[in-house]
Amino acid sequence: MRIISYNVNGIRAAIKKGFLEWLKTDPADVICLQETKASKEDIDVEALEELGFHHYWFSAQKKGYSGVAIFSKIKPDAAYYGCGFERSDLEGRVITLQFADVKLINAYFPSGSSGDERQTYKYQWLAEMLDYLAAQKKEHSKLILCGDYNIAHEEIDIHDAKGNKKSSGFLPEERAWMTAFFQDGWIDTFRHFHPEPHRYSWWSQRFPSVRLQNKGWRIDYVAVTAALQPRLMDADIYPHIKHSDHCPIFLDIKM
Repeated sequence: MRIISYNVNGIRAAIKKGFLEWLKTDPADVICLQETKASKEDIDVEALEELGFHHYWFSAQKKGYSGVAIFSKIKPDAAYYGCGFERSDLEGRVITLQFADVKLINAYFPSGSSGDERQTYKYQWLAEMLDYLAAQKKEHSKLILCGDYNIAHEEIDIHDAKGNKKSSGFLPEERAWMTAFFQDGWIDTFRHFHPEPHRYSWWSQRFPSVRLQNKGWRIDYVAVTAALQPRLMDADIYPHIKHSDHCPIFLDIKM
């Protein structure tokens, strides 16, 4: 199974940039989207169904904001909406599909870049997510957590580490959360296969040249629990796909 994770920064905008045409190339079995900024009523879902996708949406109450979705050519055994924390669920941040003994969690982590209030909520959300994941691991040893984490973990994951030490997404507390997360038995599947530098998944739209110059951040991840390590086949980033300020990342895994 190939699983793609992709922050589309508004699915309607992505569609205008060729997103549906890209789907027609059959890029993956399962496509996890973040920041859809839409509900299924806003989209021509018949086009997705004609391509063979089952589709699952969890949108924010606020229109045009946040939201996650999963398109899957393999029908899951179950779908779960939200994570049980009120503010997160109102913002449409977590959706989960069950495939046999594997749970696939698609999450859109909050950004703190708009100010102190959102940064404070980001820390709250990270703490709540650890609790949620711990509860999930007690019941299911085989978990996949994909999405836009909005955190670059190590200096290798960001173009300008020195200049961004005080930037949301690369703050010491956020990076420490990522370290604790991986030390708790999660595997960064991209780094499992790719130790090399200069590999990113997001580039600022404020300066269009930074993508051409590959001055980016790696803030999108597909992580798996240790029980799934023997099933890992490949993981990588698709920087040439350009429907968004992010690009897709993928995991190939035996299911």
